[in-house]
Amino acid sequence: KKQKNKKKRKEKEEREKRRKERQKKKERRRKKEIKKKREKKKKKKEKGREEIMKKRGKKEKVRKK
Repeated sequence: KKQKNKKKRKEKEEREKRRKERQKKKERRRKKEIKKKREKKKKKKEKGREEIMKKRGKKEKVRKK
């Protein structure tokens, strides 16, 4: 009986260990996705700013003539 309990406890610990590792992987993946999205937003913002600056630059050049 003691051996049986020991075995059960060991199996339970293994399951817990695997579960925790899966959670860590999921968390890492989630953080990566968030980082990617943030980078994408940053790029989009920069692109938008550049477009605005280009337009402004063109308008100013036209006015000077």
